Parts: sequence; structure tokens; C-alpha cells
Amino acid sequence: MLIYLYDLHAKVKDYNRIKRMFYYNLKKSKLSTSPWRTKSALVVRDDNEAAADEFFKEYAGVVEVYKARVLGFEDVA
Repeated sequence: MLIYLYDLHAKVKDYNRIKRMFYYNLKKSKLSTSPWRTKSALVVRDDNEAAADEFFKEYAGVVEVYKARVLGFEDVA
């Protein structure tokens, strides 16, 4: 499994437009069926890694992304 941690970094003038486009396209993508998704984190199975990388490359200048490969995770709440 992979965990993508991301944060939008856009100019104040463009922030709302970019945020709206980003989350709209995320919901329409293959990644919308990921097992766990929040406003700043996304868990992706290994077979969807290429799709996730491609999605985040579309927003290369305005989204800061970190990717971590994990063996598993547990909800403690």
C-alpha cells in the first residue's frame, strides 16, 4: 500500500479555483475508490500507483506531494 500526503500551494488569487478543480478531478478519477481518503492524505493500493502518480503530476506546480510505501496501517480511533 502507498500513502500520499499532499498539500495545495497556490497563489491566493488562484487558490479557490485550483482547490475546486483538484478535488473535483480527484473525485472523478480512479483514486476515488481508494480505501482511505481525507483532505490531505490518500491511501492507494499498489496496483493504482501509476494512476496516482499520473494524477499528481497534473498538479506539479501547485501541489506538494509525499509518497510512502507501507505494509499496512491501523485505525486507532
